Amino acid sequence: MKTIKILGTGCPKCKQTESIIKDVIAKVGIEVEVIKVEDIQQIMQYNVLSTPAIVVDEVVKMNGKVPTNREVITLLS
Repeated sequence: MKTIKILGTGCPKCKQTESIIKDVIAKVGIEVEVIKVEDIQQIMQYNVLSTPAIVVDEVVKMNGKVPTNREVITLLS
């Protein structure tokens, strides 16, 4: 099972990213663990300078923007 971490301190873009990811997972019907990381110390461990950021299986895949549905599907492939 894949693990997706959404890195962000709770800003509107971070919340939107979380919503999009959960919607895509529900539509596609795959099993994915979604973890929201809001602690700045934990976020800094990923060397991310801008949020929201998406980490898939401990690899930073995207940061600094809200993904589209299509981008999320690509990240999960």
